Amino acid sequence: MTTTADRPVIQKQDTESSDQQRVYKKKPRIFSVGLPLAIYLLFTLVPFYWMIVFAFRPAGSNSMLPWPITFEHFDTVWNTLGFSFFFKNSLIVAGLSLVLTTFVALATGYALARFKFRARIPLVMALLCSQFVPGAMLLIPLFQVFREMGLVNNLFGLIVADTVFQLPLAAMLMAGFISQIPVELEEAAMVDGCSRLKAFRIIIMLPLLRPGLIAVGSFAFIGSWNNFLFGLMFISSQDKFTLPVGLSYTIGSYNVDFGVLAAGGLIAAVPVVAVFAVIQKYLVQGLSAGAVKG
Repeated sequence: MTTTADRPVIQKQDTESSDQQRVYKKKPRIFSVGLPLAIYLLFTLVPFYWMIVFAFRPAGSNSMLPWPITFEHFDTVWNTLGFSFFFKNSLIVAGLSLVLTTFVALATGYALARFKFRARIPLVMALLCSQFVPGAMLLIPLFQVFREMGLVNNLFGLIVADTVFQLPLAAMLMAGFISQIPVELEEAAMVDGCSRLKAFRIIIMLPLLRPGLIAVGSFAFIGSWNNFLFGLMFISSQDKFTLPVGLSYTIGSYNVDFGVLAAGGLIAAVPVVAVFAVIQKYLVQGLSAGAVKG
């Protein structure tokens, strides 16, 4: 029979055993989760660290730290090499590609999610199969088509190319987002006198599709912002270069100014980082909503 004096000892032993179990549970988690994440962060952040070091330290310095800090590389990139024009061109191309891709993907995704028609399955298969075709394979026919249409060396031609190649993924994502919204909401609005377009605009698009629109728009913006191949092939005038193409021209045939290249890379990375910082909450909501089909 256990006495009252023995109870604290038993409780202490139970506490110690539970603490030991927590320690044993934490150790495997450190090796299974913490170590892979640390290695991933090491390979991801070290290049960014060196880019910051090269961008802010003086030319000819071998310091491991960006000290003393100098902005001469940014001045060279922005004012001498014309990155101010490249930045403006990239904003125009990425912004208009975002608008066109989101609008067309919204209409296509709604049709795929709400209407049943004969060509629906072939259209879905065509959209999926188009993702297996590399853009480099279509450069020559695209260049010939754009040349006949007068879109070579034209920012609008670059916008069209970026939009077309991003539409399949954007349309499939949007169809997944719309499929999660009950169709009864639209039917109730139409019973109350709304047209289908008005019901979609008031009931669905703005209140319920906001995370999906932000997710699709962010992918469209970043994909167009980082696109190098189309900008290199379809644009020949230096005043119409986008940032990725402008960055490639900082690499010479016999030498590379790493300070200038790093400063240009930081300028190109700032909008992408800012976009993710602002929309990260909506991006996670949108991706999780579009990943499951109801």
